Amino acid sequence: MAQIIDGKLISQQIKDELKEKVSALKEEGKEISLAVIQVGKDPASSVYVNNKKKACAYIGINSLSYELEETISETELLKLIYDLNDNPVVNGILVQLPLPSHIKEDKIINAIVPEKDVDGFHPQNVGALCIGEKGFVSCTPAGIIQLLKRSNIEIAGKECVVIGRSNIVGKPMSLLLLAENGTVTIAHSRTKDLKEVARRADILVVAIGKPQFITADYVKKGAVVIDVGIHRDENNKLCGDVDYEGVIHKVSAITPVPGGVGPMTIAMLMNNCVESALNF
Repeated sequence: MAQIIDGKLISQQIKDELKEKVSALKEEGKEISLAVIQVGKDPASSVYVNNKKKACAYIGINSLSYELEETISETELLKLIYDLNDNPVVNGILVQLPLPSHIKEDKIINAIVPEKDVDGFHPQNVGALCIGEKGFVSCTPAGIIQLLKRSNIEIAGKECVVIGRSNIVGKPMSLLLLAENGTVTIAHSRTKDLKEVARRADILVVAIGKPQFITADYVKKGAVVIDVGIHRDENNKLCGDVDYEGVIHKVSAITPVPGGVGPMTIAMLMNNCVESALNF
């Protein structure tokens, strides 16, 4: 019987641990504040932002909300970020992506000082991850490492395959697995014999962005499968990049969608906020 890796439960454990840390910091007279910037009223972005605010409230982190019109200029948005960089009250700055097309995302990400970049997207933090130095790590991959560790799944010495090479998930995921002494292969849409590569994996992390793309014939018997995708199927039901029902009988452990990787992203964002207060 496959182990169902419960992201809701593990994320709650992390949030409860953080709540205790924040309470201890408050007793020392230290408050933690996260600035959340949303440009426009994209419904999916609004849901994410509200979930982040709820998590802040639960843990005891002050949430500073900046809800900006979609027509705001890049210059005005940059000025707000520079002001927040200089504000000693603000520990973390989060700009909800995607941004309107007239604003360059990389310019905005690069404007946030690395020590307040709780999303872990700044090139300096990405570079620190590459060479094993301290810095903020992208929240979804960091959350996946916690899912594995807290589910007592050994990474060291395992054959790990990451399908997907995005800057937010695929690349940092491979570096984190490498740091845990996994033997890592990065596969993607141009990989030849993708099935054959995927079937080598003891730990298969799927972030390919295609609903239910990974079927049982991509998966080695007894593998651990981590599904990063989130989509709606033809019945408007949430599903991942993995054909969950098709592979569950073949794997030793798997994350469901929803309730797997998703809750961990916000838990690790909260963790980064607390780290920012402790370290800077």
